[in-house]
Amino acid sequence: MIQEGTVGAQKTNLKKDLTITLGISVLYLILSYFLVGFKTDQLVLIGIFNALYYLSATTRKFIIGFSIFIVYWIIFDYMKAFPNYNYNTVHIADLYHFEKSLFGIEHQEKLLTPNEYWLLHTHPFLDVMTGLFYLMWVPVPLAFAAYLFFKEKRNFLYFLLTFVWVNLLGFVVYYLYPAAPPWYVQQHGFEFIANTPGNTAGLVRFDSFFGIELFKSIYSKGSNVFAAMPSLHSAYPIIVVYYAAKGKFRKANIFFVIVMLGIWFAAVYTSHHYLSDVLAGITTAIIGISSFNWLKTRKPLSSFVQLMLKLIS
Repeated sequence: MIQEGTVGAQKTNLKKDLTITLGISVLYLILSYFLVGFKTDQLVLIGIFNALYYLSATTRKFIIGFSIFIVYWIIFDYMKAFPNYNYNTVHIADLYHFEKSLFGIEHQEKLLTPNEYWLLHTHPFLDVMTGLFYLMWVPVPLAFAAYLFFKEKRNFLYFLLTFVWVNLLGFVVYYLYPAAPPWYVQQHGFEFIANTPGNTAGLVRFDSFFGIELFKSIYSKGSNVFAAMPSLHSAYPIIVVYYAAKGKFRKANIFFVIVMLGIWFAAVYTSHHYLSDVLAGITTAIIGISSFNWLKTRKPLSSFVQLMLKLIS
């Protein structure tokens, strides 16, 4: 009788879960359709979430934890529906001249931005290395988060929540201070052109070296060209290094630091960001980590963390 009751309860819970996950999936597709249009990526996301949720108890806990990251990804994707240049003036010439005044490099009797300098001093080795470093901004944080999930679940949640918090701070700046990247000036000058598509910029040399269109496919899906300040690519590895240091991952952190420095250099070398964008990204990460450490001691967030710990433990 007890076993039959348990089986009945499991079936009831399964039906309830199916209703909830199916409802969330359909709602996500409908909302996405009206905001950014239908994309196959949306079906892939739904497929991964539902497959992991129902595959096993472990994968269910895993995807529930990573739902924090999924929420970030959806917010980022939906930014396409609300271009920041509709709300504030895009900074193009003033940011370019600010960069040159602070970090200008004298070259053949001309003052160049660091991006312009490296544009004249490209090398196949640097093209490949910077492309590899730029590819790491997603898999390295995700792999580190996956490791934390199995080893330190509380730090896993703190890491993901810090990641999302830093992004939200960066998004606020995107809307307060829309900024064109260096490649935009190189291709379009100082004229503002709305709906400018994403561009691989210097990363095209990586694609050309290997005869592929990897970065072209990535940047064709960008949410907003005029979101160069701060460079969140430069912020992400700092979060990884910080939590790796907290967890005393000494050997791994050597690798993480190298990746961090490589991404910072790649951002400038490939003309995706000014050096001032990179410094703004570093600042955003530091502010985000510091403020999150304060927020996590407050009751609303600490209660949420406790709830999530119960769900993924």
